[in-house]
Amino acid sequence: MDASRHDTGSVRDLFIIGGGINGCGIARDAVGRGYSVALAEMNDLASGTSSASTKLIHGGLRYLEHYEFRLVREALMEREVLWKSAPHIIRPMRFVLPIHKGLRPGWLIRLGLFLYDHIGGRKLLPPTRTLDMRSDPMGEPLKANYRRAFEYSDCWVEDARLVVLNARDAADRGAEIATRTKVTHVRVEDGIWIVELEDLTTGEKSETRARMLINAAGPWVDDVISGALGRNNAQNVRLVRGSHIVVPKIYDDERAYFFQNADGRIFFAIPYENDYTLIGTTDKDHDGQPGKVEIDQEEIEYLCNSASEYFKQPVKPEDIVWNYSGVRSLFDDGASKAQEATRDYVLKVEEGAGAPVLHVFGGKITTFRKLAESALDEIGEKLGTRGSPWTDSAKLPGGGFATDAYEAEVSRLKRDYPFLDDILSRRLVRLYGTEARAILADAKEVQHLGEHFGADLYEAELRHLARREWAMTAEDVLWRRTKRGLKLSNEQAARVDAFMREEAARIREQYPVADRLGGEAGAGTS
Repeated sequence: MDASRHDTGSVRDLFIIGGGINGCGIARDAVGRGYSVALAEMNDLASGTSSASTKLIHGGLRYLEHYEFRLVREALMEREVLWKSAPHIIRPMRFVLPIHKGLRPGWLIRLGLFLYDHIGGRKLLPPTRTLDMRSDPMGEPLKANYRRAFEYSDCWVEDARLVVLNARDAADRGAEIATRTKVTHVRVEDGIWIVELEDLTTGEKSETRARMLINAAGPWVDDVISGALGRNNAQNVRLVRGSHIVVPKIYDDERAYFFQNADGRIFFAIPYENDYTLIGTTDKDHDGQPGKVEIDQEEIEYLCNSASEYFKQPVKPEDIVWNYSGVRSLFDDGASKAQEATRDYVLKVEEGAGAPVLHVFGGKITTFRKLAESALDEIGEKLGTRGSPWTDSAKLPGGGFATDAYEAEVSRLKRDYPFLDDILSRRLVRLYGTEARAILADAKEVQHLGEHFGADLYEAELRHLARREWAMTAEDVLWRRTKRGLKLSNEQAARVDAFMREEAARIREQYPVADRLGGEAGAGTS
């Protein structure tokens, strides 16, 4: 295709830069209200901050210490809203907070948990209770000096899947989503944004047009302002690295731990992928590029030493089977410490040489839906209001069952596909919900799922991820859409990568980026 191709079609209402949770959440809300929307992500969906979280939908108990009551209340209210929308990828989780002598006193923690229980409209999640750690099973893995704890509620989320499902819902409603597509430059002509694009897989270049630009690039938000928009030295966000480690299962319970540290920070120990424990996070200012982020030795030692302060069984660096790090782009409010910087979001609208642009700074995964609603208010001011808020009661793809019906959904899937074992049935429902049947189709035995790539990963699932979820590489599949990377060998992962690249090439050939973002709506989403 001609690399200089120009879009001569109609002008879209919105062009969104960034395929993280905020960009995809805004795209979904906007297209559902009747705006025409296109979104470009230079890497894979959720490849940055949005897949490197602690995987929690939570109010942020510690934010109360920094008097961020509005943020905490909004986040608390969102827990059950999001849980109802996606009961396959979001589930309730109980957290045990042991009292550590010499740190925050028990009465202060209980006061905070009282607020936590009562300011967020909790209806389904159970309230706080006090535990005697000498008799409760959660006391057994801990050292004997932890005798009392509080247990409270929050939720767990498959974070990268939350992003992908927002993108899926947006695409199903008519939005155009292009991954591995970089916005290289933008300019204004006659009050319209001209967006220059490069397909980073093929090198193909194209242009498209929009009435309003949304800069939701996360840690790259200032890079977009300085680069594509041509305004040098933008400094609106503070980059803070959060790192996590994964070790073999330390304890056998569905509940998680919330631990305090002597330095004032907190961290979690959470059951992970059945056989592991997830420990994190750190809070450390990040000086490098947002795309080059790795845990350092200091963070490894910090997390291991912190966990060993509580657990009878010491956590050692050699126990680590996987680690991941991400950069949070926090709005720079001048806080002296990384952990004190606000987690709230800030939206700023400006006229970029005669056309509006909305910059999204900060935010957290729990409040992405409310951030999107706030963004739509700003969009309505510039482009005219369309529709009304709708996402508070809408299901995400695969979420078409009640919050307490996960087990029933697993049973139905096993009834309809009796060749599935329990582990695969549960995993498919947990990741895909009611859409697991789209993967299994008319299979009558496991061989009908195609090539077996290791663990419980089959060709049918890989094809679904390529055709319906924009996955193109092994990393997309094994570390974002699923966590099968924990179970596959290097050789098996290489075979997955080869298969995915072949499948992605076929899709790209059928739907070039210029057709997806410079031609007809909806191309390349199925």
